[in-house]
Amino acid sequence: MTAPAAPAALPPTGLPGLDPAWSRLVAVPGAGADAGLTRTWHVLDTGAELERLGATPAGTILAVHGNPTWSYLWRSMLAASVAAAAAGEPAWRVIAVDQLEMGYSERTGRHRPLAQRVADLSGLTDALGIEGAVVTLGHDWGGVVSLGWAVDHPQLLAGVALLNTAIHHPDGVPVPAPLRLAGARGVLAASTVATTAFLDTTLALASPPLPAEVKDAYRAPYGSADRRGGIGGFVADIPADASHESRPELDRIAAGVAGLEVPALMLWGPKDPIFSDRYLDDLVDRLPHADVHRFEGANHLIAEERPYAEAILQWLDTTPSARRVGAEGAVSRREGQVSIRRPAGDYSTNGVVVDDHSTNGAEAFRPLWTGLDARATDDDVAVIDMATKRGPARRVTWRQLHDRVLDLAAGLAELGVQRGDRVSLLVKPGPTLTAVIYACLRIGAVVVVADAGLGVKGLTRAVRGAWPDVIIGERLGLTAARALGWPGMRISAERLPYAAKAALDVSHSLGQVAALGAAIRSSGEAPPPEPGPADEAAILFTSGSTGPAKGVVYRHGQLSALRDVLARHLEITPETGLVTGFAPFALLGPALGTRSATPDMDVSAPRTLTATAVAAAVRESDAGIVFLSPAAVLNVVATADALGADERAALARVHTFLSTGAPIGEALLASAAEVMPNATPHTPYGMTECLLVTDVTLEGIRAAASAPDAGVCVGRPIGDNRVLVSALDADGRATGAPSAEPGVLGEIVIAAGHLKDHYDRLWLTDRMAARETEALVDADAPRWHRTGDLGHLDAEGRVWIEGRTQHVIVAADGPIAPVGPEQDAESVDGVRRAGVVGVGPHGLRQAVAVVETIPPVARPGLAEPELAAAVRERSRVPLAAVLAVPQLPTDIRHNSKIDRSRLSDWAERVLAGEKPSAP
Repeated sequence: MTAPAAPAALPPTGLPGLDPAWSRLVAVPGAGADAGLTRTWHVLDTGAELERLGATPAGTILAVHGNPTWSYLWRSMLAASVAAAAAGEPAWRVIAVDQLEMGYSERTGRHRPLAQRVADLSGLTDALGIEGAVVTLGHDWGGVVSLGWAVDHPQLLAGVALLNTAIHHPDGVPVPAPLRLAGARGVLAASTVATTAFLDTTLALASPPLPAEVKDAYRAPYGSADRRGGIGGFVADIPADASHESRPELDRIAAGVAGLEVPALMLWGPKDPIFSDRYLDDLVDRLPHADVHRFEGANHLIAEERPYAEAILQWLDTTPSARRVGAEGAVSRREGQVSIRRPAGDYSTNGVVVDDHSTNGAEAFRPLWTGLDARATDDDVAVIDMATKRGPARRVTWRQLHDRVLDLAAGLAELGVQRGDRVSLLVKPGPTLTAVIYACLRIGAVVVVADAGLGVKGLTRAVRGAWPDVIIGERLGLTAARALGWPGMRISAERLPYAAKAALDVSHSLGQVAALGAAIRSSGEAPPPEPGPADEAAILFTSGSTGPAKGVVYRHGQLSALRDVLARHLEITPETGLVTGFAPFALLGPALGTRSATPDMDVSAPRTLTATAVAAAVRESDAGIVFLSPAAVLNVVATADALGADERAALARVHTFLSTGAPIGEALLASAAEVMPNATPHTPYGMTECLLVTDVTLEGIRAAASAPDAGVCVGRPIGDNRVLVSALDADGRATGAPSAEPGVLGEIVIAAGHLKDHYDRLWLTDRMAARETEALVDADAPRWHRTGDLGHLDAEGRVWIEGRTQHVIVAADGPIAPVGPEQDAESVDGVRRAGVVGVGPHGLRQAVAVVETIPPVARPGLAEPELAAAVRERSRVPLAAVLAVPQLPTDIRHNSKIDRSRLSDWAERVLAGEKPSAP
């Protein structure tokens, strides 16, 4: 469906962001069905401007738009190219084309299927005489066309960059609904050619909305029906099924892309209703070495919504002129460092340098399941699940667990799960989850763990972002997966009735998988090769308390390093025994070779854990160590009066207690010590990105109490871990060179052998972090991580946490950290907890204390005058107001970190005169 023939033209002047000097028309000998003819293209080209500036291009970016846009889509890329050259930085020539029938290129009046469009683009680049390194850049169906060119020009190709696009659609799955509607008989012409409906709908997809003048610029070349034939032609050419004329060409391109070894970058808008994460996952499967960044909240027109041009130039800068990699392998960049995908047995990850035989002084790599294998014939108890509503505690021996792991591993492999496949686990901590995780790890599958504490919206964002190949879940999780359209083959934790199995689209139960695996093992079939230390092992999601939850990728070497650090620090032996009310550590018992027990609680709601439940788990497991989250500790202390004599005796046998997940103060730790009177209380400091950084005991906190330091003391770095501080400037930003100088308020920066590898599909986030810390890289240190935590070091090398960097109150006299003033308020009688936040304009913000009282106030608002006066008197900073609430808002996972951003917004509204309601 094309328009009548019409000549090419130059765009009108005055289009926002478009320099007329970039525009030119190019006469191109026709290709394919156009052989013997000449076609005229409109292109935007920075070549002349770079020449005027005296800049020698590092190469050429060949940018191809999709439907129904035109080369105007790439104006930011062209502007960034010129700006880089003007600044004396490496510059890339950008050539952005208007495909024939589109934009201001010629309307030929001919049907142009995909193969013809790929041939057209090749003809254009031949006419332009492009030489040297070429990086293709495509969006929408321009992505397909650009990849077709890439596959056909290996001698020129230096890299590929993509914004939302697709090169494959699975058989039997309908194309996205908007395309089905636009392409329907009787609708196609009306929606794409006769009217501007398709164009207007596409422009409306931008988030945030496009300015009116930018929308007008996109509409400019499509002002009449005879100019919109190409829009309809593109929609008609979507190869929705195997019978479509363009399907063979699409399949050819898809197969060719899988063979590309050049650097690749994918920038994605996950809200795109057309090119969803399904298509991103397919591209990642074909280009596993690609760098990927998902811009959370971005939609289809990602070039209008996010700083894609800056990201591409950064990527080119970190991908040595995007030179093609030869036989050594494909380039992959993580946090600014280059690693080559090597054969098994030669790895360097995050400072843990290991190979299959020799470590050059580093500790030899031992897989996480080594401890489980060592007790394969042991009939002692390995895992105890107290959180069962079906009767007494469930006890699983080492032999049973080991056999179950091997059966599940063999069964999953038989079902097609292989190394690198992602398996999302929607199973509560306990023996089932433990067995599934170790089974996945043994065959190299990557476990995806996002707990229910994220809420339905957050969990959906996390699971869809990771785009798992398999979902293993209990009925509730599988119901959510079905209702919310989560991807992946579905396996149920329990055996389901036929109707439920069909309704939830479940293929197998874990019991069936294990039975299949047992049969495979009994046949003597060799198991799949085990993964190595550099293979990805797990994706753990952050709490989402400071923004959308991020997937944190750990490799096998890092998980093993974490196990070793924990074992050494706590001196764990096979007889130690663990009670784990904190999910991340509930899975380490088998790795540590010691039994573990999960207490009776809802792990997604830590406040459901009681002192009685902890005592029961300790008694069942004879555990010497108890792990709890801060929110769980609060409720354990609050319910301690219900303990009987036998339960108190069981808790008296505990020798080590740890509160992990967020720093807690001396008072709460001391209260927990009263519940477990013979235990040494610890409060390790860590985060999803590095679960153990520092540690401090109650005795250590009390020893530090004599110091005048503000914040929560979390002790000294564990083992070989390193901690530095990047000082805040007057604007409240951490800009100082990280150092160990005592007393400097700033952002905590850490290094550790078990530090995460990277964030999943957040290349730009990793890259920005790397740029901020690259001055720290030295021959003796692994990579560094900016934690976002605010604090300082004291003269004894202890770390003090004073909040989060985004919660700094930038007042007229300089930045204020919130935790110190919060501690002042909490020292007042009648105050249970406090949050100190800023109100007013940046640089002139005023501190406000919001307190949770004992007993709770009936309604939120200004605190009683006597309480307000007492809080002000104790405060080390001036307070503009003191407010009281029945309960402070906290993060959704730990229920312990105060949501200061939300509290600040609430305080602003209340002090502006709004009727106070709960924050």
